[in-house]
Amino acid sequence: MLLVVTYSQAARTTLRNVCRSHEATVVRRFGRAALFEATELGAFLALRLREKHGSEVQIERTTPLNEYEDVPESVQEAAAAYEKRDKPSTPYAKFAAGTDHPDPERLDASEL
Repeated sequence: MLLVVTYSQAARTTLRNVCRSHEATVVRRFGRAALFEATELGAFLALRLREKHGSEVQIERTTPLNEYEDVPESVQEAAAAYEKRDKPSTPYAKFAAGTDHPDPERLDASEL
């Protein structure tokens, strides 16, 4: 997929118009950003936006996250356990303290 992010009102307006005109190519809209299909049409639309608005448009190629292949099992288990905690107001750092769950600093320092 192609992530298109706009940084000005004019670029957002053009993005909105492109999304309305090419709904089949748009995977999802987020206001100032949109995901386009990774097709030549998607690339054309993204590049057209950048040509018109220059640095006010950022384009990134993205790939979906496969949580079962890309995320360590310990992180998956920690997320599941944290969502099942007894008190919803307990912050994760306090929840993870004294357990086998990774602490927030380790999570922050480890890249996927």
